[in-house]
Amino acid sequence: MKICIFGAGAIGGYMAAKLAQAGGDVSIVARGPHLAAIQAQGLTLLEEGAGPVTVRVRATADAADLGPQDYLIVTLKAHSVPPVVAAMQPLIGPGTTVVSGVNGVPWWYFHKIGGPLEGTRLHSVDRGNLQWDGFGPDRVLGCVVYPAAEVSQPGTVRHIEGNRFSLGEPDGSRSDRAVALSQALQAAGLKAPVRPRLRDEIWVKLWGNLSFNPISALTHATLDVLCTDPGTRDVARRMMIEAQEIAEKLGVTFPIDVDRRIDGGAAVGAHRTSMLQDLEAGRPMEIDALVGSVQELGRITGTPTPTIDTVLALVALRGRMAGLYRTT
Repeated sequence: MKICIFGAGAIGGYMAAKLAQAGGDVSIVARGPHLAAIQAQGLTLLEEGAGPVTVRVRATADAADLGPQDYLIVTLKAHSVPPVVAAMQPLIGPGTTVVSGVNGVPWWYFHKIGGPLEGTRLHSVDRGNLQWDGFGPDRVLGCVVYPAAEVSQPGTVRHIEGNRFSLGEPDGSRSDRAVALSQALQAAGLKAPVRPRLRDEIWVKLWGNLSFNPISALTHATLDVLCTDPGTRDVARRMMIEAQEIAEKLGVTFPIDVDRRIDGGAAVGAHRTSMLQDLEAGRPMEIDALVGSVQELGRITGTPTPTIDTVLALVALRGRMAGLYRTT
C-alpha cells in the first residue's frame, strides 16, 4: 500500500512518522526548511513519555518524483488546496483514493448525500470547482482529524494530544478502501474508525472551529477565556445555534448540546486557536472553510445567520488588514 501525505507539516508529519515507524510505504510532499531538514536528517517525532524517534521517509517538493499512489492524504489548510490540485496530479492513478483531512466544510460535502442538494458545489471552499474537477468526488474518502501537533523546528514534529483520524465514505458505506486504510493507520498506533455518518463528526468539530477561531482572532483570547467570558461565550453560542439549525436541515444529528460543546472548549485551557496562531505568525487565515462555508450553507438552506454574518465580516476585514486573507 503506497501512501503519500501532501502537506506534511504538523498533522501530516505526525501521521507520516507513525506510518513509517510501523514500516509503511509512506512518502511526503512538503516544502521549505521543513522539507530540507527531513531530506537531510530524517523526520523526527516527539511524543509525550517517549524519547525522540527519527525515521527516514521519501520526501520531495515535486509530486512527479513519487508517481501514482494508493492513497493521497491531503493535510493542508483548506485554502491551500485548490492552488496545488494540478501539482498533485502525478500522484493520482486509476485506483487512487484521495483522503480529505482538511478542517471545515469539505468541498465534497454534497457528493452522495442524496436528495435535492445532491452534487451542490461550494464556492466558498472550492472556487472554480478546482477540487471537484481535479480530484473527482468519487475518489474522495472523508477524514476528520483530531490530533494536535506542531512543527517545533524544521524536520521535527511534536505531538501534543489525540491520535484519532475518523474515516468515512460520502455515502456512509463501509468500503474496502476505507477499511484497508483504517487497518494501516491502526497498525501504526493510530485510531481510525470508519464512520457511517462522518458528516455528524464534521459538524461537531466545525461547531468549535466556526465560533472559537474567529472570536479568538478578533480578541486574542485563549479558549479558557473566550468560553467563560459572558460576552464572548454568548457570541459563540449564537453562532453555534445558527450552525446547528443549518446542519439539522441537512440531516445532521448532534450527540451533545451547545453548552456542553462550549464547556469542552473551556476545558482545553489556555489554548490559542489555529486561526489566532496563523494571525500572530503572519500566515494566511483559514476563514472561508471554517466560517464562510457555514454562511454559504445558510444561504443554500434558507437559514438566517445574523451572528455568523457579523463575525465573518469582522474577521474577514481583520484578515485583509493584516494581508492574510483574500476572497479571490
